[in-house]
Amino acid sequence: MNARTEPAEAEPVTPARPPIVRELLLVAGLFLVYKFGRQLVAGHTGEAFRDAHDVWRLERWLRLPDEGTVQSLLLHGDALAKAANTYYATVHFPATLAFLVWLYLRRPAHYVWARRALAAVTAAALVLHLAFPLAPPRMLAATGLVDTARVYGPSVYGPPRTDHLSNQFAAMPSLHFGWALMVAIGLIVATRSRRRWLWLLHPLLTLLVIVGTANHYWLDAIAAGVLLGAALTLIHAPRRTATTAGRGARALVPAEEPPVLVGAGR
Repeated sequence: MNARTEPAEAEPVTPARPPIVRELLLVAGLFLVYKFGRQLVAGHTGEAFRDAHDVWRLERWLRLPDEGTVQSLLLHGDALAKAANTYYATVHFPATLAFLVWLYLRRPAHYVWARRALAAVTAAALVLHLAFPLAPPRMLAATGLVDTARVYGPSVYGPPRTDHLSNQFAAMPSLHFGWALMVAIGLIVATRSRRRWLWLLHPLLTLLVIVGTANHYWLDAIAAGVLLGAALTLIHAPRRTATTAGRGARALVPAEEPPVLVGAGR
């Protein structure tokens, strides 16, 4: 019985990408289900304001920072407030879409992982929106906060009673923050640059914007972070099939495989 060693067949460095048409239909379907699902609680005005008072009192009991402290930084000038409103209105969807497209093209295995995590967080958020309608702090007089989008522009929302395109009583959790945090985590996990940790600036800036513009409470962001943490606990990132060749190198090479005994056990 002659046993000899042969190198194992190398696995492909880049896994096969999911079919593009299927992915487009899946992402579009999830988005439409979420948009229509949010409308189911759009009319629960009284309950949304009662929940808002409860959240505001809970934050004060927990001694969380006052949202007004962040907003006061934006109200020093019109330009800063407009910049924050513009960031809130224009960065959320394009940044997440660009993230998914880049992963699809460059890191297919990480794309599937990220898409599943985002879908799980969004589905859980929809359930929470249905169970816990919540008016944002800009609508709650007790907060003393200014609706910066209405005062300084630009605004993505119309009057709540006539706004049929969005549900403004779905503040918790904040998907602006949850998606931004997933974008940062996904890019940190999928890349090797020494500066990749700077991607955390995206969710940090998003957090300051959603709070400073009075669109969300601190607890909205905390809830989104908890949901994302739960999703990432259940949906594991793919194992790395490549290693960086040398410190600071850009090229990826297949990880070394242990030799396989051929003929052993015959």
